[in-house]
Amino acid sequence: MPHTQRLRQIALTVIRHQLLGLEDKVSTATNGWIGVINGKPKLRQCANRSQVTRLEDIYAFTEMTGDRNPVHYDEDLAKKTPFGELIVQGGVTTGILNACVAEDLPGPGTVFLNTNLNFKKAVGIGEEITGHIVVVTVRDDKPICKMNVRVTDSGGETCVEGTATTYTMPLAGL
Repeated sequence: MPHTQRLRQIALTVIRHQLLGLEDKVSTATNGWIGVINGKPKLRQCANRSQVTRLEDIYAFTEMTGDRNPVHYDEDLAKKTPFGELIVQGGVTTGILNACVAEDLPGPGTVFLNTNLNFKKAVGIGEEITGHIVVVTVRDDKPICKMNVRVTDSGGETCVEGTATTYTMPLAGL
């Protein structure tokens, strides 16, 4: 079996056991965070990550999804909309949250189980956005967190806000 298939099989087995509450050799009922690279997050722990949006982000997102909405491509049309300019897709804006949870908190091995996001303000090209995450609950028995999430622009205005639930796979030793 190729290495990547074996890793996928191990990860799925661990997820299945932990989500179903089955005991597993890598975790116990008292500490579901064994093997998680960054360890167990603390309540109210925060992480932030920033990036500047680019026209290339629009093209890359379109390549991945097929989203060719003219408000992202037709500058003349976009100027006539309430946005007044070209805007990046919502997935480009919220993508900063993916990076926050996968790279920072809880960290490597983290995936979203659920997100509930409210879009408040469109983001244009060349704007600096910052993803903010705050841990509001941490399960002891499974590597699952609930957090408040938000994306702001360089002026501090909220572009997206909501909640997310994450699961962090124990990757240590794989």
